[in-house]
Amino acid sequence: MNGAKVWLALSLLVWLPLAGCGGYHGTAGHGRGMDTMGEKAQQEMDALVDQSVQDQDKAKRAKAVVGTMIQEIKQSYQEQRRFHQKLYEANANYEAAPEEFTKILDEANNSRMRSAMNILGLRFTLKAMLTASEWKALSEGMSRYQNRYRHGADHTEGKGGS
Repeated sequence: MNGAKVWLALSLLVWLPLAGCGGYHGTAGHGRGMDTMGEKAQQEMDALVDQSVQDQDKAKRAKAVVGTMIQEIKQSYQEQRRFHQKLYEANANYEAAPEEFTKILDEANNSRMRSAMNILGLRFTLKAMLTASEWKALSEGMSRYQNRYRHGADHTEGKGGS
């Protein structure tokens, strides 16, 4: 169960800051803001890896894996925004059949699952290169980072969550 929590923390590391930009705005410049947030997340994760991993070569490899995770999360976010746009367009089409919506939703869910599996694989790659104490330090740091973005959320563990 702790592995799932850490994976969730890794995903939330980038997703939560991006959530503030949620919703389709239809502006061409919106993606640049997401790039900036991804860069900020990368910088903060790099600093966390540096604090958690003493071996500089290992830290460099760990940062590369984290960077790949962040890129995957950003790409998935952008792809989900495209699926949402398709749904908005189908909704605006009076003639759209239910099958059109189902197809878009199926594609979005399959895309999300592929991305989640990629991120999960990267999580295990990262875990395999770290010692148990390094992993614990990194996990605790990510938990502190995640809590900064849980504005008013229920912090009680074991709850189903909202």
